[in-house]
This record gives sequence, structure tokens and C-alpha cells, in this order.
Amino acid sequence: MNIVLQSSLFTLNKSRILLSNLSDEKLSDVSIPPYFSSVGSHIRHILDFYDCIFNVVDNEVDLTARKRNLDVENCCNTAICYLDTIINKLEDLNDKDVKQQIVVIDDLGLGKTKIDYTFAALLAQANSHTIHHYAIISYILDRLGVTIEDATFGYNPTTPKQVIVE
Repeated sequence: MNIVLQSSLFTLNKSRILLSNLSDEKLSDVSIPPYFSSVGSHIRHILDFYDCIFNVVDNEVDLTARKRNLDVENCCNTAICYLDTIINKLEDLNDKDVKQQIVVIDDLGLGKTKIDYTFAALLAQANSHTIHHYAIISYILDRLGVTIEDATFGYNPTTPKQVIVE
């Protein structure tokens, strides 16, 4: 399997571990400042981003056309079902799919624009995007008093490891 696909699956499976060990109450808690977003809203956003990737129309992917399935924000089981759908679609991809040239439509702050990509580049972006949201999730969980047993959760693999000198 292509390393980009493997990386995406590895990263997304962290969501499964998190969702399997989180209550619906903690998933949907919006009490943490400064943004008052929930773990569920970030999980939903991650999965909606991946879902967009699989909606290729005329060789284009429109990242601004996300479904925003709000039920995912409030129910761990619903989020796991959505995650499973995304993982199954990733597992069905092959090297030819990943090398495909596509056009991505996105809004970078100045209106929609079209960008030439490969499917692999889009998956790599989605993977980094997921890790970025995991960092935010980690912050929320810390403030909610929830411990994650994964020291790499929310850290990009390129983040330098802090060396403690005694």
C-alpha cells in the first residue's frame, strides 16, 4: 500500500481510539475557551474534509462543499460509523488512484480558486490537517481533564522532540 494511504489510515485510526474511550458528553462539550469548540466539532471537520476528497466530479474536488454532518459532533458511535466509511474508502484506493492528477477547489481567504494537485498531495494535506486538529483536540481534552495515552497525538512527525537535560 502507498505510504500516503498508510499514513492517512494510521493517523485516522487515532480517532477510533479516541472515540472508543470518550463519552458523548465529553465529545460535545463546548465549554473550553477561547474558541468554545468541541472535540466532536473537530472530528466532524476532519471527516468532512476526507469525505470531500471522495466527491470527485469532472476530475475536481471542491473542499468548500463539505457536508457538515452535525450528528457526528454529539455521538461517538455516529462519529465511529462516519470514520469507518472514510477508512473503507481509503482502503479501496490503489497506487493508480493516488497518482491521479486532479484539480482542487478551495477558498484560501480571497475567494474560491482552482489548484492542480495529485490525489496523493491532497491526501497528504488531509493527513497534516488531521494532525493539526488533533493538537486542538488534545488541548480541549487536557482542559476537560481527559488523558490521552498517545504521546504523539496532535504532534506532526516532523516536530522536533524535546530533549530533557538534567
